[in-house]
Amino acid sequence: MSSHEPIWYDEFLSPVGILRLVADDDGLREIWFESGRHQRAPQAHWRRAAEPFTLVRRQLQEYFAGERQQFELPLHPRGTSFQLKVWHELARIPYGTTISYGQLAQRIYQPLAMRAVGAANGRNPLPIVLPCHRVIGSDGSLTGFGGGLPTKRYLLALESGVAHGDLFGSALQAR
Repeated sequence: MSSHEPIWYDEFLSPVGILRLVADDDGLREIWFESGRHQRAPQAHWRRAAEPFTLVRRQLQEYFAGERQQFELPLHPRGTSFQLKVWHELARIPYGTTISYGQLAQRIYQPLAMRAVGAANGRNPLPIVLPCHRVIGSDGSLTGFGGGLPTKRYLLALESGVAHGDLFGSALQAR
């Protein structure tokens, strides 16, 4: 990546905490949870700006309000061809449903690649928009999630119509 390529970032206060949004001219590249395990700081050549994220913010607000089930955004995730294949398939998991890593591997016609699918799922740079939270263990257990298991539980509850308010209660509002 060239340091001359324009990259913008901003933050979005959501019911699951602060989300860092990153985009380039081709679309949304990354969404990072404030305390996510793959978190990275903005790079020196990135520019902070709210304007490139107007549509992203609106659609995230609609999602968290229970008014949006599918995102319609220009996306530009960066990854290997295998990761991109897995991430593309994530976008096809219907709102309010879950599948296992094995089912996800079958959907990309690589049924023996469950561990690789899990690794690609864990490196998803666009959580929520590419709903990796909808992938669970074959026994129905909630497995790792970049935003933490409480966030994964919240997102799944939101999609099942159970979640109300925000994950952090009024403590987040005091920030």
